[in-house]
Amino acid sequence: MAEPRWLNEQEQQAWRAFIAAQRVVNTRIEQQLQRDAGIPHTYYEILVRLSEAPDGRLRMSGLAVATQGSRSRLSHAVNRLEQAGWVRREGIESDRRGQVAIITDLGRQKLVETAPGHVEEVRKSVFDALTEDQIDHLHDICATLAQHSGDTVDRAAWERR
Repeated sequence: MAEPRWLNEQEQQAWRAFIAAQRVVNTRIEQQLQRDAGIPHTYYEILVRLSEAPDGRLRMSGLAVATQGSRSRLSHAVNRLEQAGWVRREGIESDRRGQVAIITDLGRQKLVETAPGHVEEVRKSVFDALTEDQIDHLHDICATLAQHSGDTVDRAAWERR
């Protein structure tokens, strides 16, 4: 068996800082969305993805890829969003097993109400602490990690300028 490639001191410190930052930011975002909108970040992300899709519709399989979730978790989340009246599902005539999720007018209104508080928390939790150069580095690092890890999310979403 090959010897483990242990982290050196610099890598160990970077790894621990990454984990700490990730936990703090994720917790703050989750708390803000729960407090102000009564929804988890996952539901918000689904509404955002649908609102940005052509005609506000995405195949469930594509939505699972876009939100990096399992199909069963996505199905559960979409069920809850349907119960709230923010999303509806339709079958696909050419594919008896396929379904499309569609954001409703109520779902769009929920985003309009929720987005200002969410973006303010993102700014406070991440961007207010960084310089423009650090934001560029953060983007480059995150895009590299996502691509290296085999992320299948639309590559155009990672490109800028």
